[in-house]
Amino acid sequence: MAKTFDLVILGSGSTAFAAALRAAERGKTAAMTEVRTLGGTCVNRGCLPSKNLIEAAKILYESKHPRYPGLSPASMGLDFRALIEQKDAVIEDYRGKKYESIISNSERIRVFEGAARFSGPNEVTVNGQVLSAPRFLVATGSAPTVPEVPGLRDTPYLTSDLLTSHEDIELTELPASLIILGGGYIALELGQMFSRFGTRVTILARGERILSAYEPEIAQSVADVFREEGIAIQTNTTVSRVQGDERQVVVTLQVDGRQKELKAAKLLVATGRTPNTEHLGLDLPGVDLDERGFVKVNEELRTSAEHVYAAGDVIGSNTGSQMATPVGAQDGGIAAENALNGKGGHKVNHAVIPRAIFTDPQMGVVGLSDEEANARGYACDCRVIPMSLVPRAGAVRETRGVLKMVADRTTKKVLGVSMHGMNAAEVIHEAAMGLHFGASIDDFAHMLHVYPTMSEALKIAALSYTKDVSKMSCCAD
Repeated sequence: MAKTFDLVILGSGSTAFAAALRAAERGKTAAMTEVRTLGGTCVNRGCLPSKNLIEAAKILYESKHPRYPGLSPASMGLDFRALIEQKDAVIEDYRGKKYESIISNSERIRVFEGAARFSGPNEVTVNGQVLSAPRFLVATGSAPTVPEVPGLRDTPYLTSDLLTSHEDIELTELPASLIILGGGYIALELGQMFSRFGTRVTILARGERILSAYEPEIAQSVADVFREEGIAIQTNTTVSRVQGDERQVVVTLQVDGRQKELKAAKLLVATGRTPNTEHLGLDLPGVDLDERGFVKVNEELRTSAEHVYAAGDVIGSNTGSQMATPVGAQDGGIAAENALNGKGGHKVNHAVIPRAIFTDPQMGVVGLSDEEANARGYACDCRVIPMSLVPRAGAVRETRGVLKMVADRTTKKVLGVSMHGMNAAEVIHEAAMGLHFGASIDDFAHMLHVYPTMSEALKIAALSYTKDVSKMSCCAD
């Protein structure tokens, strides 16, 4: 017999939870489904566990490479297995407090374990249990992309999802060496982390540079830091074959027309994310996908099927979205609101989405890049300042990085900010607030800041439009 709910949600991650909670707040019932672990990718295999280990690697690295003369390198040991165990404990505690306890205390939300699939236009089946509802939300998230490379699927490899292999076996021993396929944010975060733990790391990027989707000045700044720390970066690569076993992996690649062979203890695949839409039976309700498998939606997050909505990673960049946890959580609530009221009306706003990459120094990005702004017809006026001009950076001897500001030459409106520098993931929120309210160069230039803070980088960049900031007093406008 079918169990009936007001809203059936495929998934149980941040997007799904936001939708289920919104339904409960409205006095409605919601069912969530989960094929793996309650909470989805972010809490279990993505954002939180990776940041836990990245911070541990930072502490270890700084103990051995103090920035201050007068401080001697410390002899700090590393027990990688114990680090993994503490990470698991942190995640289990967080999942219990933020996900499991909420479900156990809710009379309106149910979770069904197993692979969910539409078995008809108005029903989903999970482990033989049929769930029916007038409205559905697809929030199944994404998984690591596995490129079609000869030999790869027959070779042991790791992915970004909890540093597991493609057989879901978690890494518990630190590899002596690591080859990473990919030059994006996941490759960089995990590459620097492993390097700081003591692994010899080689990053293979397909394009002319790492971070091909970001400002070139930022990408170059990050590359400089990585090479300074001993991380090998190889660009313009085409991997032609992968082979190996649990002891060694061999990668054959083409670099500028020449064939090379690299060997390492482990291989990490970090070539992007793929939507989890393949086995959902979305053809039964009539849900259309784009050429990459992402669900097509309108600004109300309604799919081509009138009673089915979608949000989170599963929609990719449709409606200008980003594959990020806070975006999915925000959109999950909007999708639920539209689905449950029966008439929609609530539209998503993806115009200003701050992003961060947790390398060290961090990266923070919001708005348009120089190239994107020009492509949209703006007459761009850009400035790039080094972190060495920021008093706080100089005071704490962390001057690595740059900040780039993109503005409209005609209106002076700031269109985008990209920062590579200490605390960039925090600083970028001020830039995001400015973009949200249409701030101009002058608004940023004349905004009072606490001194000395890294947020002053925004003020200094704005002042650089009208003066030579390299000759400016540290406290003067």
